[in-house]
Amino acid sequence: MQEQISSLLWSLAEQTGLAQLWWGNVVMILVGAGLIYLALAKKYEPFLLLGIGFSCIVANVPGSDLTQPGGLFYYAYRGVELVILPPLIFLGVGAMTDFGPMIANPSLMILGAAAHLGIFIAIIGAKALGFTLSEAGAIGIIGGADGPMAIFVTMKLAPHLLPQIAVAAYSYMALMPLIQPPVMKLLTTKEERQIMMTQTRQVTRLEKIVFPFVIAIIVNLLLPPVAPLITMLMLGNLLREVLLVDRLAQTAANEMMNVVTITLTVAIGSTMAADKFLNIKTLEIIVLGLIAFMGGTASGVIAARIMNWFSGGKINPLVGSAGIASVPIAARVSHVVALKENPYNFLIMHAMGPNLAGVFGTAISGGILLALLGVK
Repeated sequence: MQEQISSLLWSLAEQTGLAQLWWGNVVMILVGAGLIYLALAKKYEPFLLLGIGFSCIVANVPGSDLTQPGGLFYYAYRGVELVILPPLIFLGVGAMTDFGPMIANPSLMILGAAAHLGIFIAIIGAKALGFTLSEAGAIGIIGGADGPMAIFVTMKLAPHLLPQIAVAAYSYMALMPLIQPPVMKLLTTKEERQIMMTQTRQVTRLEKIVFPFVIAIIVNLLLPPVAPLITMLMLGNLLREVLLVDRLAQTAANEMMNVVTITLTVAIGSTMAADKFLNIKTLEIIVLGLIAFMGGTASGVIAARIMNWFSGGKINPLVGSAGIASVPIAARVSHVVALKENPYNFLIMHAMGPNLAGVFGTAISGGILLALLGVK
């Protein structure tokens, strides 16, 4: 009788996920828990890390059908795979964004280009490690700090690397308050970090309305590979600036953006299954992504220091780190670091100029990569 009970219990256990649990699942569950800890305890972009961490944990619990064809997470990932979610994210970002700081001080747009050196550093590193040129291009775009753009370019160049690249891009975006400040402080002096920049000019409503049309036309003419993303960004911004369709602008910036963010983060986290994620290529991509982020931060700060020298000490070099495209995370990091040096130094609006320019810098970099590698 005892043997029958034991046999029955063992049979029941084999039908649960416990029988399929291995150390890799445990490692990835701990990784997911770590992301949630950073979101809750450290407040590192909880809008991103909560969804990614939670779905990472669930994806590594054996027996769940959520990531299998027909499962909820499977369909969320299809939105990423079919490149539906990234343009919708850009629509929402455009509806949330005031491009006034960039229009008011166009000279700082240079920093949006300078801060993308990390992309090409990562490409060289990836090629040296044996990745193909297309794979290296997809890995390099992590350095642009633009999650939707990273997904878009990766789906064109190396779709098989999408899980690792998407996770690296979004995780590093969320961890920018941890990654950037040491680089910023290393490359600047205390006196430079305390520089207070003068207020920029007031941008007219006409300028803000004309801007989306001009950018959309230029991008569609010169950078057609990335036109879907930038076109949606400009449409969202137009909805915001005309002041006639508030309901549409608010829906794009809030309700729709919230739904798409939840779906996107769940989709990204669900790709972090141990059997696909725990390999040497993942580790290489994560390291290269970190190098790209740090390289972009460094090149942006150095460029800002050079501009500060030419301007006679009128530009705080900390705004250079905001030249990577993560809006408004990078601008907020510049502002916080400046506040710690001088509690009266409100750098956020000045940092938004390079930060917004960084969106176009990443688009240009992505467009060049797609064009050079023959992707339309």
